[in-house]
Amino acid sequence: MAQRWKHRPEGSNWGDFGDDDQAGSLNYITPESVRRAVGEVCAGLSFCLSLPLDYPGGNGLVPHRFPPRLEPTDRKGQPYFNFSFHQLHADYCDAGCDDLVTLWTQYSTQWDGFAHIGAHFDLDGTGEAPLCFYNGFRAGEHIRPPDQRDGLAMPLGIDRFAEKAIQTRGVLVDLDRHLGRAKQAIGFSTLKAIMDADGVTVNAGDILCLHTGYADELLKMGGSPDAARLHDMCAALDGADQALTNWLSESRLAALAADNFAVERIEYDAPPRCPLLLPLHHHCLFKRGIPLGELWHLTELARWLHDNQRSAFLLTAPPLRLPGAIGSPVTPVATV
Repeated sequence: MAQRWKHRPEGSNWGDFGDDDQAGSLNYITPESVRRAVGEVCAGLSFCLSLPLDYPGGNGLVPHRFPPRLEPTDRKGQPYFNFSFHQLHADYCDAGCDDLVTLWTQYSTQWDGFAHIGAHFDLDGTGEAPLCFYNGFRAGEHIRPPDQRDGLAMPLGIDRFAEKAIQTRGVLVDLDRHLGRAKQAIGFSTLKAIMDADGVTVNAGDILCLHTGYADELLKMGGSPDAARLHDMCAALDGADQALTNWLSESRLAALAADNFAVERIEYDAPPRCPLLLPLHHHCLFKRGIPLGELWHLTELARWLHDNQRSAFLLTAPPLRLPGAIGSPVTPVATV
């Protein structure tokens, strides 16, 4: 075992892919997985699975996340936008524009990295429970905020996902078609019943995508969402359902993505049912190293798959290769 921990959480896979592993269940994406995914392409059509990155709009969904801010870069005190190169030499007739962005990496369509959610756990059997993250990386020692790092390097950064170049077979479960868009939390029994009814099968190395209609509802709001409704619509997983988390472990999924907020239902004002605010995030990110994708736009793809009696496709979804980032915007592409 790695020197940084002697004990691992029950049900975790820490160390299974190596003491210093930072890819988690992405290790299940093998050359065979990619070849199987390419075999799903027959129509030659591609679907963009990202919302515009300024959606949902405002900060009613998460108060500390905001839309991206774009502005021109500065060139010697002048905005470098519609900048005429005639200013550099009288003979030039061309011009240029550059911009910069202040980006909240988990505002819109995103990947959650493994440093997004940690937990207190007795790593050494001493009775103390330091804050740690997937595969035993410790807060403070390994996981530090940007202003406390030597450069941008940090274990469990989202750049580790990018190095994997996430491309594999995607499988869509259309919860929206079966359940509608009323607010509800669903467990494994409901998920399995829908998968069985639609003939959906999941292989090791696949990415499971859940279509609830949530992102489609966001688009209808036009960037000015009803803050109350943001937390009161569409299906989400019951992260405290043990049968669900057991299945996620046994299925050897590469990742789990949904078009809703957080993938799991979060009830901030309800009495806790377990000692975790985010039990699904805890299981996936902390224990098992299963990346979570949130706010993906799946409605157009879901309609096409239904019309063509299919559920699988080639999915390409690498994040930004931004060293040390906790999460990343992503523009997933489904090819059918």
